[in-house]
Amino acid sequence: MKYLRQLLKAVLLLFALLVAFLYIFDYDYLLKAVRVTYLTGHKTAFLDDYSYFDNRPVSNEAAEIQPWPEHKAYNTITPPDTLQRLHDAYGTVAFLIIKNDSLWHESYFQGYHEDSISNSFSMAKTMVSAMLGRAIMQGKISSLEQPVGDFIPEFKRGSAGELTVGDLSSMASGLNWDESYYSPFSVTTRAYFDSELRPVIKDLQVVEKPGVSFKYLSGNTQLLGMVLEKATGMTLSEYLSREFWRPMGAEHPALWQIDSRNSGMEKAYCCIAATARDFARFGKLYKDAGNWNGQQLIPASFASLSTRPRFEASPEYGYGLWLVQHRNKHFFMLKGHLGQYVIVQPEDNLIIVRLGRSNAEKSNEKKHRTDIYGYIDAAYKMIENAS
Repeated sequence: MKYLRQLLKAVLLLFALLVAFLYIFDYDYLLKAVRVTYLTGHKTAFLDDYSYFDNRPVSNEAAEIQPWPEHKAYNTITPPDTLQRLHDAYGTVAFLIIKNDSLWHESYFQGYHEDSISNSFSMAKTMVSAMLGRAIMQGKISSLEQPVGDFIPEFKRGSAGELTVGDLSSMASGLNWDESYYSPFSVTTRAYFDSELRPVIKDLQVVEKPGVSFKYLSGNTQLLGMVLEKATGMTLSEYLSREFWRPMGAEHPALWQIDSRNSGMEKAYCCIAATARDFARFGKLYKDAGNWNGQQLIPASFASLSTRPRFEASPEYGYGLWLVQHRNKHFFMLKGHLGQYVIVQPEDNLIIVRLGRSNAEKSNEKKHRTDIYGYIDAAYKMIENAS
């Protein structure tokens, strides 16, 4: 018994020293990371983790709700076995096919349903980019070429002075950001669990010439979010609600994770909890050249630019949207961690939404993960079977 008491004291002392070390060296965010992920049985961020963070509502109050109409063939076509295997393998919770702006197929799994909300992860980047387009349309930001330093003084000097808002949207900033999701010491992990995002972003340095090449960095969108705060004089949640969520008639309010109640900065690069049906609205918005049922929410020129690659060497990305070539067709999509997808083929007037718990590995031959092509192929097979 005496030995056990000594062992317990030693363990408690080591734990206390570890906690003190984390606070002294500014790694205390790891305590929250462990509590939210490992102590809940996960190894990374997960679909329902919004409940472990502070959130700000994205309101649809006073909006004229615009439900998706059901297609005359709604849920009449049996999905192919290949699609069910994808659902089983990667933990799909929602799968929607929207054809000609009507719900053509809709299925939910693992207790989820049409009113369930889940984490967008990086699909939020497309929404923030759309907010940039809206701010330009309203004259709050002059153009894609406006310097970031006009809004965030820390980015006025040296190479940072060349950084534009368009560089942030197109992932061409040259920032020294480490996009490592599974390293506990990366700035991406810090940004997800830290209680003060603004100082983390203001400490970043521009280490490569901006506007020259594509490099996917979540810090770009977080910095863009700070620009939008300054330009609009509103929180990101308020601006998203007023300029998109309400005009587009979202069926449900959403939640946007913030770093803390005290700081109140949205995680601009991720983490809007919404329904599959409401995520799909941004696919329709870009499909229709920024027009929502007769109301122009973002410039048509901006929407068109967003769906084309900025850099020839990186055909997989435009401005806030991922680009996919498949079946001799051009698709664009919102994409998030663990396989959150809104995939759009404009000529076929087709939107595919898939939300779930995991995704496949990247293809050796193509730019994207293999499950993306599987969802597209399955959707087209169902439509062909209907014909």
